[in-house]
Amino acid sequence: MLKVAIFLLSLTPAGWLAWLTLNDQLGANPVEMLTHQSGLWALRLLLITLAITPLCTLSGWHAPRRLRRMLGLYAFFYALLHLLIYLILDRGLYFADIWEDIIERPYITVGFATFLLLLPLAITSNNYMMKRMGRAWKTLHQLVYLCGLGGVLHYMWLVKADLLNPGGYLFIFLLLMLLRFKPFTTLIRRR
Repeated sequence: MLKVAIFLLSLTPAGWLAWLTLNDQLGANPVEMLTHQSGLWALRLLLITLAITPLCTLSGWHAPRRLRRMLGLYAFFYALLHLLIYLILDRGLYFADIWEDIIERPYITVGFATFLLLLPLAITSNNYMMKRMGRAWKTLHQLVYLCGLGGVLHYMWLVKADLLNPGGYLFIFLLLMLLRFKPFTTLIRRR
């Protein structure tokens, strides 16, 4: 039941964006709105995925571990949606402009690199690949930490001026990384 609820909740932002699109409610710059919202949901779901292990470690409640793969795949789904909106709606698949953006704009360079790191994680997020890759699967999936950092940097460099929101995401990411260190979690559990 929990999996079904999380599945539907994770689809809600896409449904909301579709509703806004169909009802012409995206504002003055619809492509920008779609791009930003899909990117934010990719980052949010990625951070939620990264929060599961510390949550389980600190609480002793291990049920959320079963949701980690699904949430990670939803993070990839929104990252893919974010990329497709940029490629098709923003740049019209004009690859000369896209390549120029990747080379000249650091936030796009980091965003594109982060997507490329997410891609093998999504492709190998199934039981068959877990069994086939063995220990290498776990090593590969540690790239998720770089993806989290890349997503936060992508957002921070995009915004440039008002860093309050991206700074909040950076704080959450750094806290989640800190909560992975055993001495820190032991200290928290003792209190």
